[in-house]
Amino acid sequence: MNVKQEIMDVLGQIKMQLTYSQEIGLDAPFLSTKTLSYLTRGPQKDTTPLGEESCWNSLEELENFISNCVRCRLSRERKNIVFGEGLPNATLVFVGEAPGVEEDVRGKPFVGPAGKLLTDIIKAMGLTREEVYICNIVKCHPPGNRDPGPDEIGTCLPFLKGQISLIKPEIICTLGRVSAQALVGKDFKITRDRGQWQGFCGIPLIPTYHPAYLLRYPQAKRQVWEDMKKVMRELGLKDPRELED
Repeated sequence: MNVKQEIMDVLGQIKMQLTYSQEIGLDAPFLSTKTLSYLTRGPQKDTTPLGEESCWNSLEELENFISNCVRCRLSRERKNIVFGEGLPNATLVFVGEAPGVEEDVRGKPFVGPAGKLLTDIIKAMGLTREEVYICNIVKCHPPGNRDPGPDEIGTCLPFLKGQISLIKPEIICTLGRVSAQALVGKDFKITRDRGQWQGFCGIPLIPTYHPAYLLRYPQAKRQVWEDMKKVMRELGLKDPRELED
């Protein structure tokens, strides 16, 4: 662990302890306005927008940087940070909302039943999981499989931006409502806007249903496959295979 990471981890722990003290009614120690602002917002490098020089030289460095993250309350109950996996320079990045129970245990994204379906979709596109990159908006499992809160998304989003700035994909595909709203905007509605090209920091983005939704409503597979065919055309992939119902 380098000095920069050690300092960030210490600051994250201080921030979490101050938040916890406030929640249980303890008086916080005196801190200057500048210090409180710094602890609340985090260092400016965490918010580096896409398109500017990345703060990290590689995905491995970024993963190490957040390996002991305690910047939000999701860190209290998680078993593992689920950073993401796949080709470091993938042309296609899939972005889900948050790790589930199985992902939390194994530390890998999309490894449960929904993950198996996502793998099948990727195979039907003529690709493998190793040829794309798969990650989530937040890197820790929300208790009870609830949606991640706006503050949790806001805390983790700079790290997703860091991943995307390092990968430099040609296309981003968001899976489900939460991830699309995080990257496109709160006005996004999955049933209305699914399959319509959007953009995130200059990169074409297409939103589609989450694989977990398809497990509950398999009739929506056809719509997702139509979305994937749009992606395939943009990437120049040939001879798409139809998903089985």
